[in-house]
Amino acid sequence: MTEARPAAAQRAAEPDRPDHSASALRTVDAEINGLNALAAALQTSLRAIFDAAVETMLAAEGRIVVTGMGKSGHIARKVTATLASTGTPAFFLHPAEASHGDLGMIGPGDVVLAFSWSGETPELRDIIHYCKRFNIKLIAVASGEKSALVKAANLAFVLPAAEEACPNRLAPTTSTTMQLALGDAIAMALLEARGFSARDFKAIHPGGKLGAQLLTVRDLMGVGDAVPKVGERATFAEAIEVITANVWYGGVAVVDDAGRLVGALTDGDVRRALGKAELTSPVAEHMTRTPIFVEPDLLAGEALRMMNERERPIMLLFVCENGRLVGAAHMHDFLRAGIA
Repeated sequence: MTEARPAAAQRAAEPDRPDHSASALRTVDAEINGLNALAAALQTSLRAIFDAAVETMLAAEGRIVVTGMGKSGHIARKVTATLASTGTPAFFLHPAEASHGDLGMIGPGDVVLAFSWSGETPELRDIIHYCKRFNIKLIAVASGEKSALVKAANLAFVLPAAEEACPNRLAPTTSTTMQLALGDAIAMALLEARGFSARDFKAIHPGGKLGAQLLTVRDLMGVGDAVPKVGERATFAEAIEVITANVWYGGVAVVDDAGRLVGALTDGDVRRALGKAELTSPVAEHMTRTPIFVEPDLLAGEALRMMNERERPIMLLFVCENGRLVGAAHMHDFLRAGIA
């Protein structure tokens, strides 16, 4: 029975076998060249256009209406989703549907952002005419400097010439990569200009792993009577009683008369003290002073990192506002929420 040869040896024995990885590298190189050309243009010929386009979108009283046909339409859909998810209200308008009533979706305070590599996409004609008729700001993204779309636009990104990665120089590849990168650049510039924060991001990304990562400690912590705590004059026995009654947390906060966190007693502290401590002794003699605590609006993922980076991971985390105890969260609260 012939032994199976390793894959590398088998390929070496078949010199006529196509090298697909070489094709992949040519594709990536072509698209990198296109992105480098775009980056150079954004520092020169497109710089003023980019600033003006961002300012126009920031000033829009309505939404950004993104449109495009074919492969440019797919890019336009993705750019729409990125804009909407980063604080810029936007929707996608299909050019063909626009001619059959969907032009009514465009409002007087909107800005239209149209993608077309050639700039001569016939399906965009009615959108262009509508923008002209009703004085809607039109921003074009195309490569044809003398194209109908570029000529009609209030602002036009004339993208640098780029060789498609397709060996037939036909399938949109490099061109759509450049369009997508420009769309992302616009979205990020708008995000930064609006001061769109992680907290803002959380409001419109409540689902999935991303939503879990955007939870804050406030979203997970127990509050009020659910937080195990005793006063700093409590006895060791009283503290153990509270820990036992709140088995989920496995510890108790020690607070002063003003409610400020001054210490913590955990299951581990209790085990280490048993056999040596009098039950009637003050809890202050056995507690950990100045325990780790966080603010309630800290991202839960960051809080979890703090808990895990210790030499001995922290299982119980107290939450304070202006030094006063307001909540508590256990490692299991983070795991249950899907943070880890």
